[in-house]
Amino acid sequence: MKAIPKIDIHAHAVLWPELTVPYNAKGARKLTTDELFEEYYSRLNVEKCVVLPMLSPEGVSDTVPPAEAAMMAKADPERVLWFCNLDPRAGKNSPTANLGKLLEHYKALGARGVGELTSHLYADDPKMDNLFSHCEEQEMPVIIHISPALDGYGYGIVDDLGLPRLERMLKKHPKLKILGHSQPFWSEIGDNVTEENRNKYVTGKVIPGRLVSLLREYPNLLCDLSAGSGANALMRDRDFAAGFLEEFSDRIFYGCDICMSGSAFPFELDAFLTSLVEKGELSGENYYKIVRGNAEKLLHL
Repeated sequence: MKAIPKIDIHAHAVLWPELTVPYNAKGARKLTTDELFEEYYSRLNVEKCVVLPMLSPEGVSDTVPPAEAAMMAKADPERVLWFCNLDPRAGKNSPTANLGKLLEHYKALGARGVGELTSHLYADDPKMDNLFSHCEEQEMPVIIHISPALDGYGYGIVDDLGLPRLERMLKKHPKLKILGHSQPFWSEIGDNVTEENRNKYVTGKVIPGRLVSLLREYPNLLCDLSAGSGANALMRDRDFAAGFLEEFSDRIFYGCDICMSGSAFPFELDAFLTSLVEKGELSGENYYKIVRGNAEKLLHL
């Protein structure tokens, strides 16, 4: 199979690694974009990446503001794209704050979307709804990280079992493209998700769950394959994964979400997708859409 230069829709990077707080005692840390390309993308055949700032304070030791993401893209425009980010509590911490001015500013600088949104508010909180409204108006797609609860979990937009709050936003903002991500999002691919396991890597054969229903009903819902959550959702049931990828090939995006040095899961997902194509379980046309074509359309490349 001829290698297709991929686009990573979900990248995290820093400008000054020496100033970055380590994740653990072994010194694992966020990487620069150069390190991503040298240590990972050269092996994964990734040609471009989209750097996502981390702005909200929940769950992160270091924030990465949109200005730094813009600087990374400016320094390497052939390989690096960027999203801006907004906390819906910005401005006046009000559901009527004019967040459009900020989005217009970032869009004029080259931002292709908004995310990763991790503010610890309900997905249909009035402030979140306000941000979604402005993103829809500016025609900027959003990448969201879903959290299972307000209490006891550090970051992410909060939704309940079955993703009812996300559904309200999909219905209310039909022109807004929302890329879902995280364990509570991907665990809904099957019908065996519970309150106890929805923030874990659910295993076993897949009987189509709530996520499949939402994808069939709302064309503005997209899927971000990045991290262990996306990889596990596919790799837990190969037969189901092949059919899922074929059915929703126009709305699934290849991503890595390499948050720290030493990550291994991107290689496992990459090998799995490649094997599906080589064995004829996923068409070459749809594989191209997933690893590159869909991102080209979304990012207007």
